[in-house]
Amino acid sequence: MEQIGVSIQIFALTDPHEKVVQTQVRQVRAPVHYLDEAMQPRPLRNILRENFEVARLHFIGYIRALFYIAAHKEIDKGYTASSRWACFLQAVHLIYLLVQEERQTGKKIDHLHAHFAHDPALIAYLVHLITGTPFSFTAHARDLYQVPEQVMTDRIHQASAVITCCGANLEYLKQIAPSQQSKFSLIYHGVNLKDFQSIPNADTSPVPENPIILSVGRLVEKKGFQDLLQALLIVKKTGEHFHCAIYGDGPLSQQLESWIVEHGMISDVILMGDRTQQELISIFQNATLFVLTPIQTDDGDRDGIPNVLLEAMAVGLPVITTAVAGIPELVENHKNGLLYQQHDIEGISGGIIELLRNSEKRRQLGSAASKKVKEQFDVAQAAKRLKTLFI
Repeated sequence: MEQIGVSIQIFALTDPHEKVVQTQVRQVRAPVHYLDEAMQPRPLRNILRENFEVARLHFIGYIRALFYIAAHKEIDKGYTASSRWACFLQAVHLIYLLVQEERQTGKKIDHLHAHFAHDPALIAYLVHLITGTPFSFTAHARDLYQVPEQVMTDRIHQASAVITCCGANLEYLKQIAPSQQSKFSLIYHGVNLKDFQSIPNADTSPVPENPIILSVGRLVEKKGFQDLLQALLIVKKTGEHFHCAIYGDGPLSQQLESWIVEHGMISDVILMGDRTQQELISIFQNATLFVLTPIQTDDGDRDGIPNVLLEAMAVGLPVITTAVAGIPELVENHKNGLLYQQHDIEGISGGIIELLRNSEKRRQLGSAASKKVKEQFDVAQAAKRLKTLFI
């Protein structure tokens, strides 16, 4: 069968200037354009020139988009990184760039895909209103739940396809836009199985001499690291020996560090900071078990299915986690991991103790976890499904 290629260009709203750059980012061959750099304070005449050119080419669409932005103040009330007017200017700038490129190369963009449902989807929606170019978007977590329902349904009705990463999100989409279900696709993020492979001779002694409890994630409220630390304190008080390494960075770093010191756990728990995904592979492979205890925050923020859970399970680590959002779609309690309700600190601590003491249970859960990921969460298969929506 003939393979159909897809030519891709990436338009990022901002350049994060991250200190740690993932290996797979360096492998991206598609050209990347950072809109925030082009949108830096610039002469008013440049802004007017872009708007005039876009309005000249797409007058009716330009007026339609302008009226939409003016009439929908509620857009700014939901989760957003910038105002609706800033998104309008970014949409105009994006169209201007695409027009310039088409004139130079003769190549035209046939489809826009926004990877989040808030600002990126709004910009793609505005480009669609102005030019008629079809668009789709992916909804993940807070970008789905914290955008006003009517605003979200507007985007759903105009989009050609809506993709989400877990069944819990899919049910929410069906609830707010039941007439649009034919547009919805559930595509799990997946993991690169070529990189994340299990170690067949992993340590399965009854009590590992130096058991390593691993956790990975941004140090933000929804990841639930405060609950993890409290559970580990209970484990320590039972006399269990362990070393917990938490990889990641974020705004709660100092708060968590202070808690560790105040509770006398500096020899038991260490915040390791950011690492690349490539660096984390061997860290996963040498851990005893993986614990991540996400929560749903008061403002509705939550994870979909954390990628680090997939990575831990792919290498055969037994995992302990919480039944938030889409996680129960991945982790089945006592089948391929241990699953607790959010904030169940006693349960989480008991699960940690059980797995530290039971090598056979670790082996069984780890083997079943690896099997689940290989069968249902292969990133290569996810990419193939995504491609079919664009061609």
